[in-house]
Amino acid sequence: MRATSTRADQPSADPLAQLGLSPAQTALYAAVLRLHRAGLSEIAEAADTAPEQTQDELAGLVRLGAVDEQAGQYVARHPAAAIGRLIAARLDRLAEESRQIDEVLAAVGGLTDQYDAGRDHQTGTFPIEFVSGADELYESIVGLALQSPPADLVSAIPDQRTMNDFVQKYADSWIKALDDGLLSARTVVPAASLAVPGVKEALERLTGAGAGVRVLDRVPSWFFALGRAAAGLPADWGGSMPGSAYNCYLVRAPSVVDALRALFDALWARATPLRYPPGAVQVLRLASQGLCDETIARLLNLSVRTVRARFAEAMTELGVQSRFQAGVEATRRGWL
Repeated sequence: MRATSTRADQPSADPLAQLGLSPAQTALYAAVLRLHRAGLSEIAEAADTAPEQTQDELAGLVRLGAVDEQAGQYVARHPAAAIGRLIAARLDRLAEESRQIDEVLAAVGGLTDQYDAGRDHQTGTFPIEFVSGADELYESIVGLALQSPPADLVSAIPDQRTMNDFVQKYADSWIKALDDGLLSARTVVPAASLAVPGVKEALERLTGAGAGVRVLDRVPSWFFALGRAAAGLPADWGGSMPGSAYNCYLVRAPSVVDALRALFDALWARATPLRYPPGAVQVLRLASQGLCDETIARLLNLSVRTVRARFAEAMTELGVQSRFQAGVEATRRGWL
């Protein structure tokens, strides 16, 4: 028999191994799924393992969130919910990479308007423009958008004072720019800012105009990227924009814009929509318990057609193609 070897760069034959499950745990999880609810001895017999080993592996599955322990019995969680939790745990490991990105961007934020930025490998020498004051900043963004509408704007707002300034002075002009087709926009805001009077209402008006708005517990710093050619960085990365008189730098360099867009995409993927369809979440939660459409319809006093329409609504909102994917994505976003 020929010996086989596994290279470190080859994908694992077991996709669950990539999410932290050992081969023994994967086999045991499959046994628990078949039994759905069973005691230790029954699971050990089904998996053909010793009870002591089975108990240790089951404890690991409980910690990972793939199995629940209830009154001495083990209950399989719906695969979508279980794998969603495993994916969420895996995403947490990206924190170190995000920290490194923050450090790189902090260095970029220390540039001054007198700094000779050198030559970008694609566009040659690129300009850095110093901007001071909220009015000048927002006028610069709209001016850049007018150069090639509709401009694709992504932005992050980290604090309540900046959000309050935006709502009081600039939200109406941004909504008009969206309505006029000058902008397409997505933004990430901190959850605490929703408590500021008028903020939630203004953000809902933005979403009504076609903008995407998502919420995070913490946003690392203010920044924006407009299209693929321009970006804005604060003079003090992570600091308050109102506290620094809105001192920032407008940078025109694809390398900087791409780095900021990568950071924004990472934040956007972890954020929760400002509003999500409660009916769709309701059916996803019941489906994660293993209930069929007919049972869900009976519990909610709805028709089966309405239940299926809510599943479709959830898949559209989550940007997925199947109910299983919807369960995984909804769990990752914290809906379930």
